[in-house]
Amino acid sequence: MDTLTAIESRRSVRKFRDDTIPEDKLEAILRAASLAPSGKNRQPWRFVVVKADKRPEMVRLMREGIEEKKARGEATGSAEWTIKVMEMAPVTVFVFNPEGVQPWLPHDVRQMFSDIVNVQSVGAAIQNMLLAAQDLGLGSLWICDVFSAYEGLQAWTGESGEMIAAVSLGYAAESPEARPRKPMGDVVRYL
Repeated sequence: MDTLTAIESRRSVRKFRDDTIPEDKLEAILRAASLAPSGKNRQPWRFVVVKADKRPEMVRLMREGIEEKKARGEATGSAEWTIKVMEMAPVTVFVFNPEGVQPWLPHDVRQMFSDIVNVQSVGAAIQNMLLAAQDLGLGSLWICDVFSAYEGLQAWTGESGEMIAAVSLGYAAESPEARPRKPMGDVVRYL
């Protein structure tokens, strides 16, 4: 599949079959992520792969985090629906910036700018994962609802850096239509 076709055909998949992802495909996706460009070639990413046998623990932690937020009167958005997606997906990859600090901790200006560069780099790695999955015939979902259980998931994964997102992967059990996009005139301006 050529790059533009992969970009145009990629969709956010929220229903997965339970089929196991072959190890060579999973390794290819993770390799693609590690080949992303990064500021000063710092490669500020760590990937924690959760497979089916650890899925129940991950889902339990997500549910606990959501219940804690609700108990504090905080909105959980679409996190409850996201749990169902993560429960279906054969693989979920948590993506961390090991150089980042937790969002609630103080940041000096240097750290803030470093975090901005690193988050952009991690975003490129995640996009590479999504496009590699598309090329390999797999569905994917970029997930930020993991913030509902940030501390519990971070402790469980054993990572100390900043949790950026998760990506669920598997064979799609749906074929979503393309979502509407803003017209190019609304997002591009030439000088």
